[in-house]
Amino acid sequence: MNWHAVKAIYRFEMARTFRTITQSIASPVLTTALYFIVFGAAIGSRMGEIDGVSYGAFIIPGLIMLSLLSESVSNASFGIYMPKWSGTIYEVLSAPISHVEIVLGYVGAATTKSVMLGLLILVTARFFVPYEIAHPLWMIGFLVLTALSFSLFGFIIGLWADDFQKLQVIPLMVVMPLTFLGGAFYSIDMLPPLWQKIALFNPVVYLISGFRWSFYGSADVHIAVSTAMILTLLAACLGLVWWIFRTGWKLKA
Repeated sequence: MNWHAVKAIYRFEMARTFRTITQSIASPVLTTALYFIVFGAAIGSRMGEIDGVSYGAFIIPGLIMLSLLSESVSNASFGIYMPKWSGTIYEVLSAPISHVEIVLGYVGAATTKSVMLGLLILVTARFFVPYEIAHPLWMIGFLVLTALSFSLFGFIIGLWADDFQKLQVIPLMVVMPLTFLGGAFYSIDMLPPLWQKIALFNPVVYLISGFRWSFYGSADVHIAVSTAMILTLLAACLGLVWWIFRTGWKLKA
């Protein structure tokens, strides 16, 4: 394993994040803060508690997941697409590094960025609503596994995309709607019985539910099922990346 190459790619991607810190970090945190102001303060003050938790605190896990999923996909897909678009991917291909090392560098950096963003949003939430974390280790575990899974998914999108339109279509048309419909702002128990059953086909429901359980000890879905879902998603993304390279696919500009 060429760890020097992995470190070089990782450091380059992290440096790009800090060069564009307003877009990469400040903008998502500010957007989430506005959600807290609108939903947590303005609307939340007029709503009752959900599962014994104030509405402002209830939406914290959902808002973190909303940013985490979209930023993980965007960071990873943009990170590998830009070298393809600009032609600098040939510098990577000419170096003595394997596909595994390329994935480790790009996906590792995207995961790190997303976890940092999630923790920053968690700190920001403290300025708006009080909350407690019942299971901090589970919270960190779900945060890291979700960021890793969707960074891998974003990396796959970056490999597949051959223009900026394709780069944006899945995050905007698939990931974002699934997150909004996944219980970020409500409990699926509040839905009519038919829609509760339909919601269970949305994988994001299990991620938000498990993450919310780590905060408050209550969830729409049993924690074991949520854990199995995030591990399944991670395994599926790893398997798809392995299959892409196994079948002879090559990086190209």
